[in-house]
Amino acid sequence: MDDIAANPVAPGREKLVAKKQEWAREGRLLTGVHADPETRLPPGQRLVTDFPVLDLGVQPAIGRDKWRLRVDGLVANRLILDWSAFQALPQAEWLNDIHCVTAWSRYDNRWSGVGALTLLNLVQPMAEASHVVFHSYDGYTTNLPLEAWARPENLVATHWNGASLDRVHGGPARIVVPHLYFWKSAKWITRIELLAEDRPGFWEVRGYHNNADPWTEERYG
Repeated sequence: MDDIAANPVAPGREKLVAKKQEWAREGRLLTGVHADPETRLPPGQRLVTDFPVLDLGVQPAIGRDKWRLRVDGLVANRLILDWSAFQALPQAEWLNDIHCVTAWSRYDNRWSGVGALTLLNLVQPMAEASHVVFHSYDGYTTNLPLEAWARPENLVATHWNGASLDRVHGGPARIVVPHLYFWKSAKWITRIELLAEDRPGFWEVRGYHNNADPWTEERYG
């Protein structure tokens, strides 16, 4: 799509990316502790009440009239949804916690949007589909096994705590995968691609863990 940026890193933010790669090499923030998800706050995390803004310096301004979501790849029924078509799908609300790899966590976030299972039921993944790649309007990508996406708590969110999702938090629509570190929850989503093999995304090829489970501290890998 013509609106997708070629590079998700804004000029001047290369040092930030390099620093985060250094954190991965050094194992910054790792405690060596594993915990059960029932403990709620994963190891090494601190609880916050605000909603920190983290990105690579590119915050695409995508109007709802221009926004499109494609769900394609190894599917029986490819989708291209504009805003109206997306809003016509079954909408629901979720309440969950989020955990950022930079060590903050925020409890009780109320999202609304369209569930991952709703989209997967519409497209019908082919038998050989095993992984998903999320593509964002800023050029960012991140990956998941299909089974990690096909969970009832995952969604494409358009609202947070009763209000339309702000641009700085990924509006008009973003991925939310609450059981993993939040870099897997791609902002400014425009494409969900199903593949027969894994394809690591932006942070995964820069030293961050492919799975990103907060309770086993899969920050880096």
